[in-house]
Amino acid sequence: MAGPLRRAPPLTAEQIQARVLHRDGLILVIDKPAGLAVHAGPSKAPNLEECFDALRFGLPRPPALAHRLDADTSGVLVLGRHPKALSKLGRLFSGRDTEKTYWAVVRGAPPADKGVFDQKLLKVNTRSGWSVKVSDKGQTAVTRYKVLGRGPHMTWLELKPETGRTHQIRVHCAAAGCPVIADRLYGTAEPGQQLHLHSRGIVLPLSKTKPPIVVEAPPPPHMIAALKACGYGDK
Repeated sequence: MAGPLRRAPPLTAEQIQARVLHRDGLILVIDKPAGLAVHAGPSKAPNLEECFDALRFGLPRPPALAHRLDADTSGVLVLGRHPKALSKLGRLFSGRDTEKTYWAVVRGAPPADKGVFDQKLLKVNTRSGWSVKVSDKGQTAVTRYKVLGRGPHMTWLELKPETGRTHQIRVHCAAAGCPVIADRLYGTAEPGQQLHLHSRGIVLPLSKTKPPIVVEAPPPPHMIAALKACGYGDK
């Protein structure tokens, strides 16, 4: 008797391989598309993990997630190619030895050209699911920000989270009065628009004897117009 039919991955082997930004014996870094969850959730919707078999590149097993990005966030995502690599990456990410850089285009502007958002964040369960809010009862959360450009009623920010709380950048920006464009949870849903939050780059000090691995992802197509309105490409 035949087993259940497996659905096709959301990206073909060629499409996911074309999104590889860095590859070595330990890790892969890929450019995650916006709007696709990284792993299976309760909804059983298509997810990025379904594509990982096409990223074995000769190894006996597919790579696995070393960290996560929100479904609506695009950009740099690190995968470990085997268990030893994953445990090493786990130590790096938990010890704050990595440097992550995000780009966001937000409605309005933060209070200064650069600064730190450091409100504590608490994950709360609601009838419709869960969300994150600023709360003194929450966990420490630190996000450094810098204005890279300004446009009509919008600002282009570089953000460097020093902690890895769920939805950290989105909640910190909203709490500062400058929600990320098209953030339907913490800002305003904008029909036809996707979340303007992009994992721009990462620095991974994987070896004590070699320079760190530095990887950047190009901004996604849906953010280009807003970035250009804020001066992207003028320099």
